[in-house]
Amino acid sequence: MSRIELLLPAKDLACGKTAINHGADAVYTGASAFGARQAAGNSLRDIAELVDYAHLYGAKVHVTVNTLLYDNELEEARKLLWSLYDVGVDAVLIQDLGLLKLDIPPMALHASTQCHNHSLERIQFLEKLGFTRAVLARETDLETIQDIHKQTDIELEAFVHGALCVCYSGQCYISRMMAGRSGNRGACAQICRTRFDLQDAKGKTLVCNKHLLSLKDMCRADFLEGMINAGIMSFKVEGRLKSESYVKNVTAFYRQQLDSILGGYPEARRASSGVTRFFFTPDLRKTFNREYTPYFIDGKRTPMASFDTPKAIGEPIGTLTQTNSQYFYTPLCRGGSEGARHVSQAQHSDGHPIVSNGDGLCFINADSELEGFLVNKVEGNRLFPQKELSKFTEVALYRNIDKQFEKILSGKTAERKIAVDILYEELDYGVRVTMVDEDCCSVSVEEAAAMEPAQQREKMAETLRTALSKLGNTPFEARDIKIPVCTSFLRSGFVNYLKTKLVEKLVEARTRHFHPMDVSREYRPEKLFAQAGYLRNITNEAHRAVYEDFGAVDVEYGLDKTEDYAGKAVMTCKYCLRYELGWCRRRAENPKTPVDPLFLVSGGHRFRLEFDCGKCEMKVMA
Repeated sequence: MSRIELLLPAKDLACGKTAINHGADAVYTGASAFGARQAAGNSLRDIAELVDYAHLYGAKVHVTVNTLLYDNELEEARKLLWSLYDVGVDAVLIQDLGLLKLDIPPMALHASTQCHNHSLERIQFLEKLGFTRAVLARETDLETIQDIHKQTDIELEAFVHGALCVCYSGQCYISRMMAGRSGNRGACAQICRTRFDLQDAKGKTLVCNKHLLSLKDMCRADFLEGMINAGIMSFKVEGRLKSESYVKNVTAFYRQQLDSILGGYPEARRASSGVTRFFFTPDLRKTFNREYTPYFIDGKRTPMASFDTPKAIGEPIGTLTQTNSQYFYTPLCRGGSEGARHVSQAQHSDGHPIVSNGDGLCFINADSELEGFLVNKVEGNRLFPQKELSKFTEVALYRNIDKQFEKILSGKTAERKIAVDILYEELDYGVRVTMVDEDCCSVSVEEAAAMEPAQQREKMAETLRTALSKLGNTPFEARDIKIPVCTSFLRSGFVNYLKTKLVEKLVEARTRHFHPMDVSREYRPEKLFAQAGYLRNITNEAHRAVYEDFGAVDVEYGLDKTEDYAGKAVMTCKYCLRYELGWCRRRAENPKTPVDPLFLVSGGHRFRLEFDCGKCEMKVMA
């Protein structure tokens, strides 16, 4: 039976526990060093505590050690891997293949998406290196996923939600070139979220001061079943810098979606234990987003850019009209000639979203900038902002802070319980109580006691059944309680003592039961490459040796080592700016496109764009 994993980000220990509580089957978090998000590192002590908490629910902890490494960092990284192994981490994500040439622990290795895992040939190479799992490039479509699944035995993980890099992951060097901060070293300056001009070969500005490389966020909620059928076993949410409220909302949403799908798949089940009950209704529109795109998963190319702003825009809720410094809100209506419109959960009786005092609203102003404001007061359809707004007549209005929803998320929003069966038995010298959980972990407590005869045996049995069923603020809930014989009177304090001991022993038993087993990796070199160019991101001698083992005799170091950008692609993108602007040359109905070459200009930097229409790719050239 295949196990389907919902994998959530954990900025820190609190976010990790929150994700587990809300139904995550696994979490991924950063270690103290060498993570692709420098601002999201965690101490070994916190990781160890998160491991114990996750294993209690049969969930897993993956740790990111996924930056490129220099020669003088390899030993420190190797020691870090052993420390993570010692505390029971289930898997480590790496980008630098040089680690494979070192004495590293027998733990599961996942090839980070920064390894540029975009094709069947690449995944087959990773499998020969001994990786347990590959995190596929976000650009990989269902057809390619299915092809990879049929021709490899490696586990496949794919992103389903969150922020998008415009470039193939691991192939972006523009941040290091422009800001001295390398995305492959965990310090991306997010150059793709800045403003650019687009110029033609003669220097004429075609588009001025827009976020031309900034993408919407990913949401593949409508493609989960197709991804399962294609061979994805782990569904990954981006966001290792996101808040607990983000984790709560997104985890709950995808937990419910996957559970609904898995209910119709007898051959598949969720990858961890327990049932999560939610005390709110998740809504992805109310969590940080730049609007959503499925991003190539169905093989189709649709508009995906967010030219006006790289910031959270939230949910569309209507229009805002300005008249003599007064502001009038007109909500979206259901129906209409364009079909049904998405609306908020908080609604008027006619289906219109409610704007509340304290909500954060925003719009694109006359300068093509996102302008936001808090609502000070609402009277009917009139809004009173906390500040004076720029001049406009009528604009589309969005809500990116829903105060009522955030208030709900600040409270208790979920609980997760593991089912247990309890057997009570009377012995000659006392009692024995056994607790068996849904994963067949079994513990017993035997206690000698002076057994007093019960005057009303049936009533005592029912009282005992009720007492044993009350497991309170523990990870467990009683599913079945068997009491074959109950002839003795039991005091409530004694029963509570038995339950406490049982719970303690079962927690320990589950933590041991889900401790990861050692992984035997097979490194199978064969002649696959004649050369290894700069896009292989080789920054140390051990990494170079890997490619030499696989046949490469012409080896070039990566730009994170050489910084030799001249004439090289500093971005390689499935995203195409010509398509976004309506100039795609593969679409006959489009008007004549501008003459190549086109240039992106920002500050003192000018980048030539190359378009490979055969591969449907765009390169940003230094």
